[in-house]
Amino acid sequence: MQNVTAVAHRGDPYRVRENTLDSLLSALRLGADAVEIDVRLTRDGVPVLLHDDTLKRLWEQDRPLLALSAAEVRGLTAGEVPTLREALSACDGSRVMLDLPGTPDVRTARRIVDVVRECGAEDRVYYCAGAPAMLAVRAADPAAEIALTWTTLAPPRPALLDVVRPRWLNYRFGLVDHALAERVHRDGQLLSVWTPDTRRSMRRLLNLGVDSITTNRLDVLLALRDGGHTRER
Repeated sequence: MQNVTAVAHRGDPYRVRENTLDSLLSALRLGADAVEIDVRLTRDGVPVLLHDDTLKRLWEQDRPLLALSAAEVRGLTAGEVPTLREALSACDGSRVMLDLPGTPDVRTARRIVDVVRECGAEDRVYYCAGAPAMLAVRAADPAAEIALTWTTLAPPRPALLDVVRPRWLNYRFGLVDHALAERVHRDGQLLSVWTPDTRRSMRRLLNLGVDSITTNRLDVLLALRDGGHTRER
């Protein structure tokens, strides 16, 4: 068995609607090491689980989240869009990766970090997104665990790394090859990838020695990882 962290992307979205409590719990029952969720703020500053900036794709309500209060979101989705507080409670004891989509400012990041702190979940929550969002998180919490999402083959600038201090570098899986994996590890970070959903892609990444895989097909990843797959050296 490998020490690869299996992260459930938005829960268990092939079986249950993404970013809902039922989806998160389904992933944890399958054996996820962590669940990844998307967090945005409502008009009244409540962090809720939603990837898009509107309710249209998932809930057939063409309403911007920032124009809605938390109570209005609850009413429009029959209570199926959970708050961050509810999600952390439901995932009690489990690792949670918070993705901050869009370009959140320091105020937004601070509100999200405050809820994590109020829930006593600092030790099991880590954050992922691009540089602007992670700079905001670092400003809000000097001790936060960060997975800096990076989308080019050119490495992050040392000055950026010095400020963000990421534990992980988080890459789209298709960018990762032996040279990139070796560089990340040589520079002292852990390597996280997103979101391979085929056995072929997952096997390749396991062979490359990545440290974490975020996927929509958790069952496939767990079968490969726990079924005795070994890395090719």
